[in-house]
Amino acid sequence: MTDWVDLGVSSVGGALVSEGLKLVIEEAKKFKAFKPLSKDLVSTMMKLLPVTEEIDLKQKELDFGAGELKELNDTIERARVLVQKFPGVRFYEKPKYTRKIEEINKDLLKFCQIDLQLLQHRNQLTLLGLAGDLVNKVDGLSKRMDDLSVHVPVFRDLCSVPKLDKVLVGLDWPLMELKKRLLANDVVNLVVSAPPGCGKTTLVTQLCHDPKIKGKFEHIFFYVVSSTPNFRVIVQNLLQHNGYQELTFENDSQAVVGLRKLLEELKGPILLVLDDVWRGSEPFLEKFRINLPGYKILVTSRFDFPSFGSNYQLKPLEDEDARALLIQWASRPYNVSETEYEDLLQKILKRCNGFPIVIEVVGGSLKGRSLNTWKGQVESWSEGEKILDNHHPTVLECLQPSFNALESNLKECFLDMGSFLEDQKIRASVIIDIWVELYGKGSSTMCMKYLEDLASQNLLKLVRLSRNEQEDGFYNEFLVTQHDILRELAIHQSELKENLERKRLNLEVREGKFPDWCMDLKEPINARLLSISTDDLFSSNWDEMKFPNVEALVLNISSLNYALPSFISTMTKLKVVIIINHGFYPARLSDFSCLSSLPNLKRIRLEKVSVTFLDIIPLRCSSLKKLSLVMCSFGEAFYDAEEINVSKSLPSLQEIDIDYCYDLVELPFWVSEVVSLKILSITNCNKLSTLPEATGNLSKLEVLRLRSCINLSELPETTSELNNLQFLDISDCQGLKKLPLEIGKLEKLKKISMRKCSRCELPDSVRNLENLEVTCDEETRTILWERLKPKMRNLSVYEEETEYNLNWLHMF
Repeated sequence: MTDWVDLGVSSVGGALVSEGLKLVIEEAKKFKAFKPLSKDLVSTMMKLLPVTEEIDLKQKELDFGAGELKELNDTIERARVLVQKFPGVRFYEKPKYTRKIEEINKDLLKFCQIDLQLLQHRNQLTLLGLAGDLVNKVDGLSKRMDDLSVHVPVFRDLCSVPKLDKVLVGLDWPLMELKKRLLANDVVNLVVSAPPGCGKTTLVTQLCHDPKIKGKFEHIFFYVVSSTPNFRVIVQNLLQHNGYQELTFENDSQAVVGLRKLLEELKGPILLVLDDVWRGSEPFLEKFRINLPGYKILVTSRFDFPSFGSNYQLKPLEDEDARALLIQWASRPYNVSETEYEDLLQKILKRCNGFPIVIEVVGGSLKGRSLNTWKGQVESWSEGEKILDNHHPTVLECLQPSFNALESNLKECFLDMGSFLEDQKIRASVIIDIWVELYGKGSSTMCMKYLEDLASQNLLKLVRLSRNEQEDGFYNEFLVTQHDILRELAIHQSELKENLERKRLNLEVREGKFPDWCMDLKEPINARLLSISTDDLFSSNWDEMKFPNVEALVLNISSLNYALPSFISTMTKLKVVIIINHGFYPARLSDFSCLSSLPNLKRIRLEKVSVTFLDIIPLRCSSLKKLSLVMCSFGEAFYDAEEINVSKSLPSLQEIDIDYCYDLVELPFWVSEVVSLKILSITNCNKLSTLPEATGNLSKLEVLRLRSCINLSELPETTSELNNLQFLDISDCQGLKKLPLEIGKLEKLKKISMRKCSRCELPDSVRNLENLEVTCDEETRTILWERLKPKMRNLSVYEEETEYNLNWLHMF
């Protein structure tokens, strides 16, 4: 009846209770004259037999009085005497013996249903050290319940592994990898994480049914935790699942003791599966961490728990598996050619992004439908309709809890991700530029943490382009991607309000046609974040609209020539402008004057556009703090800016970031006139050969980053006049021949990064730099810095080999 009874009472008269019961059972089976009644009696005694066997095994472990089972022994003795008289019973005596059999059976049932439960409950509490005065006299309690026809069931199957109810597709490799990890001796706690709808629970359920896992673990328990975990309830259910009467714990400490005792008594390898654990549950998980041989915990979650155990990230389905799953769910339409059918499949799969839940929902909606229905579904997507438009009740039911679980600030950040085009690799610095002004209170480090938090909850993916040490405030080497279905979730949440009332507005203009709702619009739009996306057919003919509250503007463009909308000039609250060209060639921008004199504009970022500084400098953006130019083309006009007073035009500019600008040969002279500049970052500009001599005028400069400018041969000698310089990055500047002779004058210089710079000559003055930290490769350390260690005060040299993630190649 239970694996852990522990009643612990002595047998009567020295005889084993179970042995006496066995004798009665054997005798009762012999007599056909009492077959119906004796059959019931035998059935009851057979149920009681395992209990009595446990009693006999445990009787020496606990010092309980034999009187607690006196009634049971008396009843068994009555049954024995009665059964022995069966051969001599005459016909007319049968009714009398029938009544006696019924009474014995009733007494045995009463013991199982009431007395036994009380004894179990008392002894469990005693073993756990929790009994106190809760149950002192079982006999007394039993007598008070004699007249109650109460049945107290012991529920089973509370923590059993669910049955598999579907054919699995695409989980063979994850199953093999997960099984390998779980069977490894060095893995105790394992977390399986993935975005919602990827099949975490299905994978783990299949794992628990695997013959090798079942052969390894004698006990496998499966419990769905969800968003409101209750540790005490879970332990109670585990105890009941293993045959215990339900226990009530006063606190979690008592429940921990109860869990430990249960695991110790079960013995043998144990696997505890905690399914669907939510964010912030680390303290909850720690309560299950008990150091016992063979005890392991497997967690599934939409979130990562790096402090709890090793992590396995389940990815969406690969193309071939996704195709197989779609075919399984959506029967092929009648009268369709192989070519057309394959084309439809591929378009549907592209939309579903490998999410099993989405494939199943969309596939189910197409099952048995006509070819025209299939075509209509695909055409609706090409016209901008989203999966959630038609299927959102089911898909949203899967995705919505992940959004609901976010903290309020992360909800805002997640919703902002819908402002970028689908299937895009977005520089982390783009998103951070927006969040710094909207939420971060000026802290890029905090905004990067927001991205990491969303990534840890599988709501986006954060890809690091290089393995080099991360610098606070410099996040160009991080890419952000997001599955389309999660992007649709963000857009869906934003669209719950009417267009004019939304905090975020995505305005899509296709073939020069604006949405009907914004034609001849007279009322202002309330959006704080505005995203405008246009295709390569857009002719820059803008309708007049009012956006008085816009603080961040994202322009996703695709045409070769693009005129900025004139209504930008009315956005007096505008803080951030992001212009990203998704076309193949740099786009020529015009009408920059609309940005002129915007009082709160602090950040401008341009990607893959053709622009000159003569477009930007005259704007007189008095509040502009950061100017970012990525993959931009400048042309000859880039350099002619001698008559412009930069200090008056851009008085607040603190950071210039130039990255992957291939035609940048020489940094223009005017940059040296931005006396407010604190960070000058020029990276991956292969043609850059020199910096202006006047660079030394940048008296407030703290960071000079020249990473991966392979044709840069030297730094101007005036670099040694940058009295506030703290960090110099010349890593991968393989053509750099020497550092400035008087670089030792830079008293605030605390860090130099110079991987792959072994041919660069170090001047003698470098010895004057105190407390310097150098990051470089092994060759540079050996050739340049090792010999200087005895001669420089507190010199620290760290080796860091350059290692790049080739995923960055796909962003162009």
